[in-house]
Amino acid sequence: MGTTAAFIGYGRFGSAFGERLLATGATVRAFDSGAPPPPRRRADSMAEALDGSEFVVIAVPVPRMEKVMQDVRPLLKPGQIVLDVGSVKSGPSRWMRRIFGEEIPWVATHPLFGPISLALGEPLRVVVCPTEAHPNAVASVSALYESVGGIPVSMEPEEHDREMAQTHALTFFIAKGFMEAGVDLESPNAPPSARAIARVVEAVQRDAGHLFAALHRENPYSDEARRTLLDALARVDRALSLPVSEGEQDPALIPEILKISSPSDTPRQLLEAREVIDQLDQELLDLLARRAVLSLRAAQAKADVGRGIRDAGREQELLQRRRQMADERDMDPVAVAEIFQAVLRFSRAHQARCGEKS
Repeated sequence: MGTTAAFIGYGRFGSAFGERLLATGATVRAFDSGAPPPPRRRADSMAEALDGSEFVVIAVPVPRMEKVMQDVRPLLKPGQIVLDVGSVKSGPSRWMRRIFGEEIPWVATHPLFGPISLALGEPLRVVVCPTEAHPNAVASVSALYESVGGIPVSMEPEEHDREMAQTHALTFFIAKGFMEAGVDLESPNAPPSARAIARVVEAVQRDAGHLFAALHRENPYSDEARRTLLDALARVDRALSLPVSEGEQDPALIPEILKISSPSDTPRQLLEAREVIDQLDQELLDLLARRAVLSLRAAQAKADVGRGIRDAGREQELLQRRRQMADERDMDPVAVAEIFQAVLRFSRAHQARCGEKS
């Protein structure tokens, strides 16, 4: 019997993770009272979803997790492993320790990826917190993530939350500031630095709406991170508001707080190359979006004549041609073929997802 997983919550991330598991041959059942899962995965109750499942994935917003864990507890049977996928780990770890204890195997995790990363075949790092009472469950959950291409990283809950407060939470905080201020980062005359921030804002906007508040309200270290950032910005603001002294016409005499230090010893040519690479990546994503539209048209044409989404023969021909094209350009044909295999996986997933919505 293959892997079986029950999802409590099948929103944007839960469904992406669940569909990726399905692609490995796993059995997935999902219960979500707020947004019913697709009929083929749907369970009519929490108990039905859990029945016979090896893994129980708690994929609801962090503020709802404690209540869901309490509801799940009496339905669990020996051997079932509970894991969460929240972006904060201190609270969920504490709740699982209290609710499940040593009787029910549990593991706190945070996948550092989302639906787009899954679709594009990007490296899928995932934090898996060690649990002294359930080391075998930790190993099983790590193997579950590895089955979908995940790269488990072991971190204690508090260590994770400190790092996320400085990175994940502050990134959302800064992006939210630009949004609330109504800054136009997409102006035709915007410099590369502004366009880079625009991409950050766009990435934040694509995430689930509840995530911003959870990153700050549920992470015990986010308050301190925000205060430190705001204090630093206030100091810079006060310095910028002071009258300019005559000596400051000499760049060497500008106060240190108003200087932007160079990024270590990185050569300027390398920095410029990175900026161009970022722009090319944006263009690649635009092309991928156009390709996705065309793949949907192809899927519809197949459906009209009763053919399935996947055409293995056509895919092999495509990959062979791409290898030849790569060889003609003095590129590694194997690496290029792997890239197009990821593109094909993305196209199939996109077709399947849009088909369920229609």
